Amino acid sequence: MTSALFSPITLGEFTLPNRIAVAPMCMYSADDGSASDWHIQHWMNLAISGAGMITFEATGVERRGRISHGCLGLYSDHNEAAMARALAAARRVAVPGAVFGVQLGHAGRKASSQLPWLGGGALTPEQDAWQTVGPSAIPFGPGWPTPTALDETGIEQIVTAFVDAAKRAERAGLDFVELHGAHGYLLHEFLSPISNQRNDRWGGSLENRMRLIVTVAKAVRAALPQRMFVGVRLSASEWVERDSFHVDEAVEVAKALKAVGVVYICASTGGNAHDAKIPIGPLYQVEFAEKIRAGADIVTRAVGLITTPAEAEGLLREGRADMVALARAILADPRWPWRAAYELGAEAYAPPQYQRSLTTMKHWVAEPDDA
Repeated sequence: MTSALFSPITLGEFTLPNRIAVAPMCMYSADDGSASDWHIQHWMNLAISGAGMITFEATGVERRGRISHGCLGLYSDHNEAAMARALAAARRVAVPGAVFGVQLGHAGRKASSQLPWLGGGALTPEQDAWQTVGPSAIPFGPGWPTPTALDETGIEQIVTAFVDAAKRAERAGLDFVELHGAHGYLLHEFLSPISNQRNDRWGGSLENRMRLIVTVAKAVRAALPQRMFVGVRLSASEWVERDSFHVDEAVEVAKALKAVGVVYICASTGGNAHDAKIPIGPLYQVEFAEKIRAGADIVTRAVGLITTPAEAEGLLREGRADMVALARAILADPRWPWRAAYELGAEAYAPPQYQRSLTTMKHWVAEPDDA
């Protein structure tokens, strides 16, 4: 039986060789937004994996939109040149037909943060903190600064920053752009009544709260050549009992995004409520991909503690999602797609320099009768 995980899928004008995506994962290792030597080796390692879709980490569309001082950005010529250099290296070792994209975002009220291995949380003035912005002047939680509520001019500047960064992504040679509408960052902040308590055309009803992400998506789609496609990551649950952005609203947002040219949704959750109670466990977010796929009739990418090839294959065969995205699993095992291919009876891809290692992989993935 042909593996669902290793069957091709078409996104925009591209036909991907498999349905394995590398999820965007912050490395906190950039230099004023520019990819470093760390990114070159990291992206090449992800490309060697054989995944059909590689999404580079959350990348700030302006300097104040970075999560931390170490986060990637696409707001300067130097950022653009550094990304192009690292991307070119990764392309040389990727599976034929693989696509590369970047997740463009703005951290909003959760910007100006410390690196996670230095404690996380908000930066202090002594740590070169900066003023954050948001839909409303509501801090993320205790110990976090109060953001400046964006006015009409500020919102227009945000839309322009997304468009400018998308154009830089095109010039750097990327195949797609993913807009970050999840995890409590700015586009998500506008979607959620937890963080958006405006009473103008950008707040209140769902139609108003979704206005920014739809406006950004429409503008980015119009600014890019047809060969590039656009996707969006949404937090489809905030895991709180009070009024919040939830999966039924996410379905409606996905419909509106599809109408302006978005071709896929990556269904994630959480990040906008400091007191959320998230039931983390295997496949804990797949139900949201399933509901968005069914309700909005759009390609969905499932993510969240998908760790085994059998889990990935099963959720695709059951029609719960169209693709799977791996994060921690592929950091722990950068050859995960090779192993999955052998377990599922598909053909594994490795660059010529690594071909001789595939016989070892066969021994690791023994048939039940050989165990």
